[in-house]
Amino acid sequence: MASAERSDKPLVTTLRSWVGPVVLVGIGYALVGITFPQPAAHLRAWRLAAWAVCGAAYAAHIVYERVRLRQAPLPAAVHVALAVAIGAFGLAVSANIHSWSVDSTGSHRKLLLLSLGIWPVMSALPAFLVAFGTSVALGRVMRLRR
Repeated sequence: MASAERSDKPLVTTLRSWVGPVVLVGIGYALVGITFPQPAAHLRAWRLAAWAVCGAAYAAHIVYERVRLRQAPLPAAVHVALAVAIGAFGLAVSANIHSWSVDSTGSHRKLLLLSLGIWPVMSALPAFLVAFGTSVALGRVMRLRR
């Protein structure tokens, strides 16, 4: 029934409802990954904090897609995985930029260029699978509560 209601919405409105959060969360992932490990003191604690912040954003994004936007599990998982891919791409761009400021070998730079395509895919696939499973489970919980 929800899909019939959703089909009445114009495509632009539907896109606007999920594209903004996907881009915003993706940029957020990249910024957290780039900025959190910067203080050299307590590097492990900062990295754990970055994982916790990104994990909370990931969970919140799944809930937002399923509860607020009422997306089916498949589109919700795709949107969440896109945000993760954007974040991973941002980290790959940052690593490539950083390689120019440090003494990096030519072969290392070539590998970093590959990271622009590999990191987003490598991150998005497991993010999609977990988001899809979580979305299905969340849908079942929401149906039981009604």
